Amino acid sequence: MATKTKTTTTTKSNVNIRPLADRVLLQRAEAEEKTAGGILLPESAKDKPKEGKIIAVGDGKVTDDGTRQPLSVKVGNRVLFSSYAGTEVKFGGQEYLIMSENDILAIIG
Repeated sequence: MATKTKTTTTTKSNVNIRPLADRVLLQRAEAEEKTAGGILLPESAKDKPKEGKIIAVGDGKVTDDGTRQPLSVKVGNRVLFSSYAGTEVKFGGQEYLIMSENDILAIIG
């Protein structure tokens, strides 16, 4: 008799970086290669996207009464963030951003 295996999702990531408190680790979306009119853009003319995917989240901010306030975002969410948000870090040959949850403007999807 075949048994059904149960799959679970976790909030862990494959990256060995764990943000603290209300911070998140995200990977920025790829920059557009062409304009809407079909013109190819050189590297120097590309704007850094203000969109990314959450890779890891912290445990949440500690409130005044000592409890942890959970984050509104979770691993895998696509988000929009402000232009100058976060700190860029390189780890394992990849570029990431670490930012406070307050710098996230919206969840996409």
